[in-house]
Amino acid sequence: MRTIHDRLDEIVPKITDPSFKDSKGLGKEVGYHIFDYDPKNEMTVRKHIPYIKKEINEKYQPLSIIECNLFQIVLQILEEKGYLEKNFTMEQKRGSNFVLNATRKSLRLTLENDLVINHIKTKAENHDILFITGVGEVFPIIRSHVILNNIHRAVEDQPVIMFYPGKYSGQDLMLFGEISDGNYYRAFRLID
Repeated sequence: MRTIHDRLDEIVPKITDPSFKDSKGLGKEVGYHIFDYDPKNEMTVRKHIPYIKKEINEKYQPLSIIECNLFQIVLQILEEKGYLEKNFTMEQKRGSNFVLNATRKSLRLTLENDLVINHIKTKAENHDILFITGVGEVFPIIRSHVILNNIHRAVEDQPVIMFYPGKYSGQDLMLFGEISDGNYYRAFRLID
């Protein structure tokens, strides 16, 4: 059985293959890929992502990777809007569910002016491949299938790779191997 290290080592050769950028989904859109892994390997994956980015960005120029960490994006948006500290106070007064719903609403998730998708769009410009990380950290504020269903508004030509702490069957997402995170059938598993 292959280890997480074996699978991680297959990413650079896979995404530097010229056919990778040309991979298309079922609707002929640019390919979306999911690198699923056992959540117990989260720290190993997190430590390996900077290595992948450095390897690609230095040795395979002009190919470039941009990473968008969903959790960091949410924190940045809340901070910029002046909501971050208010959320802590509000949680003490009104509870976690209230703050969760208020946070989702303030991010405008799934709306035309979705702040997370717009942030990704701005950051992904002029890059060839988009890495989406922070999926487990940002749950339950954002569910991964929501991003996957709306990411087409942010990227047109870049392949997207979501690093997913859980299982992807090719149709179902199971966050942390336990929580059903919605159906999504347009993505390819990056590495089996």
